[in-house]
Amino acid sequence: RSITSEEQEKELQKREPLIPPEFDIDSEHAGDCIFSAGYAKEIYVNIRSREDTFILHDYMATQPFLNENMRAIWPFGLENYQLSHETLYLAVKLTDHYLSRMGTNEEFFQLVGCAAMLIASKFEERIPPSIDDFLHSCDDAYKRSQLITMEVSILNVLNFDINIPVPYHFLCRYAKCVGGNMETLTLARYFCELSLQDMVFLPVRGSLLASACLLIALVTKDLGGWTPILQFHSSYAVGDLAPVVRKLHHMLSKPSHSKLEAIKSKYFSSPVVCKKCLYCI
Repeated sequence: RSITSEEQEKELQKREPLIPPEFDIDSEHAGDCIFSAGYAKEIYVNIRSREDTFILHDYMATQPFLNENMRAIWPFGLENYQLSHETLYLAVKLTDHYLSRMGTNEEFFQLVGCAAMLIASKFEERIPPSIDDFLHSCDDAYKRSQLITMEVSILNVLNFDINIPVPYHFLCRYAKCVGGNMETLTLARYFCELSLQDMVFLPVRGSLLASACLLIALVTKDLGGWTPILQFHSSYAVGDLAPVVRKLHHMLSKPSHSKLEAIKSKYFSSPVVCKKCLYCI
């Protein structure tokens, strides 16, 4: 039996309030269905719970033909397609999960990455690039049939479970907690995107990484530290963030390889605008 709107409203009224008034960041959007204000907190609790399913560890020891620099370079050559931030993060996650289970060599590593980006684009983009676009980005090193076969292989290995929580999901949510401006959010995004290239962050949960990146951005902009509202919505205290903050600081302090400058160039050359910025903060 279908539930009527009146019954649904009564059910919502029966439920215990999840957010104390002083921590409420959703009620202002109650009339906008895009924000799903009545379910926002529960949605993020569910996403957090799914992180347990997708814990990763350093797999390079099982990939004798690959190295960390190769992994760090490949996804950022596709930025010309103006893909969303979520697509980039998901493509990296798909690649890592696939490589943690399946071996490959240098010849086919780029094919794995392009297939992962193709899948992520179909999942996140309204109009994803075509297969021919991805083949062109690989300088036509692979055939159309090879890319499709790799796409199928990734989906089968991951059992078609590709709704993987990524740091960007949480970063936008937590930035909303402090009413951060776009400059602060962009700085946090920059830190978070740089972390995609460093395998030391591979085992770090997306929600924890996003929190640490936002904390550094807040401190950098002299906007205070980790507030009670951030602790409520993230479920992380400052002590939880400290180890990841130290790793991020080390990442930002060390000199980078000339071939790993794509993200820095992307953020320093022109403003980086999120397609969903109107809903981020």
